[in-house]
Amino acid sequence: MPSPHPQMIVLSDDERAQLESWARRRTSAAGLALRSRIVLAAAEGGSNVALAERLGVARSTVRIWRNRFAERRLDGLVDEPRPGRPRTVSDADVERLITETLETAPKDATHWSTRSMAAHLWMSQSTVSRVWRAFGLAPHKVDTWKLSKDPLFVDKVRDVVGLYLNPPERALVLCVDEKTQIQALDRTQPVFPMPPGSPARASHDYVRNGTSSLYAALDIATGKVIGSLHNRHRAVEF
Repeated sequence: MPSPHPQMIVLSDDERAQLESWARRRTSAAGLALRSRIVLAAAEGGSNVALAERLGVARSTVRIWRNRFAERRLDGLVDEPRPGRPRTVSDADVERLITETLETAPKDATHWSTRSMAAHLWMSQSTVSRVWRAFGLAPHKVDTWKLSKDPLFVDKVRDVVGLYLNPPERALVLCVDEKTQIQALDRTQPVFPMPPGSPARASHDYVRNGTSSLYAALDIATGKVIGSLHNRHRAVEF
């Protein structure tokens, strides 16, 4: 049975410094960063219900990591090794591989191959191939799209891939996109309808009556679309 009273958390200076580092470091796994924020909030006091509402997580999540830290301290927040063959490539290695793939090119070729990238980073060719497949990278293919320069791109991709590979219970997944520059146009002259054998005729100039931006999110589970129209296109509206 769960304890009726939440565990009291008292942090040492070293523990607080480590938790704050995990919570804000860009390369921290999303799970570890959240656990660190839970423990830091618990150290300030408050019930599990209050902390859950404040952090936007389930009460059971707060209780689990609060109790885990009370029992095992910092070691309790780190993921335990999974059964099977131990990892030989760290998250830092994966991040470096993805960054090199997206932002660099070999001196003697137009794009990286698994062989040339493996030699460049002193990795095995099979490792490069596995990571590229996992992140959908194919340097030999060319398409008209723009590579993200977001410094958190690797962390975000890892979170999305992890969501599909190991979805948490009761997870809510929203696919969000935007459609900007929706213009309400009107021709300066009436449009002549299409007569037999000829196309319709319209003046080439127009009057812009307004511009709107649509922001929408698709709930994967229910198929419901949540939409909102705004007059401006800024980060705050998105």
